[in-house]
Amino acid sequence: MAVSADFLKQMNGYGLTTAEILYRMPDHPALLQTYLWQQYDLAPDFPVLVKFLDFWKAQIEGPLHSVKVAHTALIRPSEYRAVDGIIHLH
Repeated sequence: MAVSADFLKQMNGYGLTTAEILYRMPDHPALLQTYLWQQYDLAPDFPVLVKFLDFWKAQIEGPLHSVKVAHTALIRPSEYRAVDGIIHLH
């Protein structure tokens, strides 16, 4: 059975990264448009996102206004809580 590429990335420290990109409309610079981008990336440097934003600046006419980034590691140790007592069911 083959393992997915996304799972392998997570095992190597990548986490799901979402970027909300606000950019100006080329024909109407006073208007902002939203673009959502999502990939697996490495925090805190985000090389995949930086590469995408470099591509955007070089190839896309809409100038960037701002970028908000959210990142989470999907594979992490299990969370648990201690049980404070035992309940017997009859």
